[in-house]
Amino acid sequence: MQKDKPKALIVGTGLGGLSAAIRLLKEGYRVEMVEKYKQAGGRLNQIKKDGFSFDMAPTFFSMSYEFHDFIKECGIEPNIKFQELDPLYSVYFSHLKEPRIIYKNIEKLAEQFKDTEPLFSEKVHRYLDSAGQFYHDTEQLVIKKNFPNKLAYLLALTKVPMKHSPKLIRSFWDELSRYFVSEEVKQIFSLVAFFLGATPYNTPAVYTLLNYTELIHDGYWNIEGGMYKLVEELLKILAKEGVEIHYNTEIIGSESKGKQITGLIDKNGKRWDADLYVINSDAASFRGKILGRKLFSEKKLDKMKWTLAPLNIYLGIEGKLDDIYHHNYFLGNNFKEYASKIFLNQIGLEKPYYYVNVPTRHNPEMAPPGCESLFILVPVPDLRYKPDWTDKHVIVESIIKDLSERIGVDLKPRIKVQTILTPLDWERTFNLYKGSGLGLAHDLNQIGAFRPKNYDEKFRNLFYVGASTTPGTGLPMTLISSKLLIERIKEKNGFIHKKRV
Repeated sequence: MQKDKPKALIVGTGLGGLSAAIRLLKEGYRVEMVEKYKQAGGRLNQIKKDGFSFDMAPTFFSMSYEFHDFIKECGIEPNIKFQELDPLYSVYFSHLKEPRIIYKNIEKLAEQFKDTEPLFSEKVHRYLDSAGQFYHDTEQLVIKKNFPNKLAYLLALTKVPMKHSPKLIRSFWDELSRYFVSEEVKQIFSLVAFFLGATPYNTPAVYTLLNYTELIHDGYWNIEGGMYKLVEELLKILAKEGVEIHYNTEIIGSESKGKQITGLIDKNGKRWDADLYVINSDAASFRGKILGRKLFSEKKLDKMKWTLAPLNIYLGIEGKLDDIYHHNYFLGNNFKEYASKIFLNQIGLEKPYYYVNVPTRHNPEMAPPGCESLFILVPVPDLRYKPDWTDKHVIVESIIKDLSERIGVDLKPRIKVQTILTPLDWERTFNLYKGSGLGLAHDLNQIGAFRPKNYDEKFRNLFYVGASTTPGTGLPMTLISSKLLIERIKEKNGFIHKKRV
């Protein structure tokens, strides 16, 4: 009976690929998956070393209701527990002795800024109300929708209330400046722009909705046992359904006939056959590298806007760090200069801006007793602007020194485990284009119908899912992407095979 079902081959096992696999199973497909890396998860992965565990990239998420909706829609019961974060994070400024603590409770948050932002409560309520209205006015109309073409997308935008139109032309920073005078407040609220791999000066004001989602709408969450627990639970569900996943398998070519892909070829020359093909790797570079599309050639891709690349440092530390929160940002005193120059590698990385996660704050089992796991993320230029990383150890040493000084603990003699991933590693391991951490940037001309489509321009049985296609980057967005994928398959094929009861 299984062989009577159509077969779907999914390339890549990130959250987009895993969620697409579960949705396709529900729709009656046999599913097989191939993965370049040694284990599933894509960027939602895990590093283990000498008793220490680290979330490889995502360390928290917002829009938890998208996870609950996915679980309900697919009728699955993963053994996962969501942990709400409050405070959300702390922000260390170089000129302050103590960090600013960012609480969801607005009155507690207002206490943090009583010395820098007069009438903070009144201002932040107006700001978040505006951001919230934009979110709810666009969520179903634009974010969670497929579009047949760019014209349909532009027509949908005309249905967005006119009061929001200034957000389309203002920058994130300009929008903040309409409400707040404190540089500290503006810098803190603009940190969500870095979640998009960009800066508040080149991110559209529409993304102020992220401040609404973090403070009002849903907050931030992680998963008990570490973020990789989600991947492990989805893998259990897929294994129970008989889904085979082939690791250390990189697709490097394709075969086709007319408007159909007839097979994908891996680096060892093996041919992978299916009725339906779903790509969970970068939708732009796959079209260029594997399909040879001129519109997605390296020359063309290099002219597009990409997100910042990650320099990641994973440290296993002897001893506890009780005074540091789970999520922390460390900022310098040249925010605008740094943000404007970091993309093009025009400023040194000796004193960078960076993020520090302490996963053992919520999940102490991620380190041996009496120890801490630390994850440090430094946004850096992609490989177009900084191809040489032979200086990585010098940069990492300076970051560890800076962090030690900021928290008042000499970390270097306490380091028991250290792993470094540069943009080169991310490119080689996960085929991230030029090491860009989150793929194509979310400029207005690279979102919605202007983002690489989730269906192929030529082949009727080839589709795309994940952060590199619609609706965009982020864990909840990839879950939405897998739902839009199913809708797109139905639209393009006129039907989708249903599971027989």
